[in-house]
Amino acid sequence: MTVYFIGAGPGAADLITVRGSRILGNCQTCVYAGSLVPQEMLSLCPDGAELVDTARMPLDAIIDTIVAADAAGHDVARLHSGDLSLYSAMTEQQRLLTERGVATEIVPGVPAFAAAAAALGSELTVPGVGQSLLITRVSTLSTDMPPGETLPDLATAGVTLALHLAAHRAHEIVDALAPHYGGDCPTATVAFASREDQQVVRCPLTELPDALAAAAITKTAVIFVGRVLEPQGVQTITDSYLYSAARMSKLRSHR
Repeated sequence: MTVYFIGAGPGAADLITVRGSRILGNCQTCVYAGSLVPQEMLSLCPDGAELVDTARMPLDAIIDTIVAADAAGHDVARLHSGDLSLYSAMTEQQRLLTERGVATEIVPGVPAFAAAAAALGSELTVPGVGQSLLITRVSTLSTDMPPGETLPDLATAGVTLALHLAAHRAHEIVDALAPHYGGDCPTATVAFASREDQQVVRCPLTELPDALAAAAITKTAVIFVGRVLEPQGVQTITDSYLYSAARMSKLRSHR
């Protein structure tokens, strides 16, 4: 039997991958966080599947539940929002399951930052403007940032930022980034990306705290910071070489 860690995607029930949907439909037990995974997604589970909401369960109880289902001969779907590679707390679960002899497999999902970029109608790597995306967060009481990964440290690179789990620290974001990006640097915040209650807030960096407060955005949001967010009329954009006439001509000459 196998425990499948499945990325449920950013929120909309139909943004789970085809592979994730197929595996979910074959698992006799589904362990999910009810506060993050849409209820509609549970309809993909087979009839009679055991559904376990972990929203208020401690880690030991979650592991015991999964191990018991595995011992009963069930394949188990462990649904996490977004993609497992980012802020999923998967590592500790996987380690404990491995220690208890339970096989695991990872099924990737659509990450929140990708859904947020789609909501903006934006490409995050624009030729001639920005070709890098740095995904990070801020320190909290529960999870501190390692040395060298604080916002002031990372801001020195000047690349486009995607800040997760940080909407409640808008003043700190401005203080850390304004000296490097400039107070007029555009930001775009997407809360509840892909969901019916999705919100989009665009503003210059220095206006971020007031803008988020006015929209009552404090969590479940991705904040982008960078010049790639400026309107195309303001940017000096270099068109991609991929579809250029020069490249097409070169390809024809090599046939």
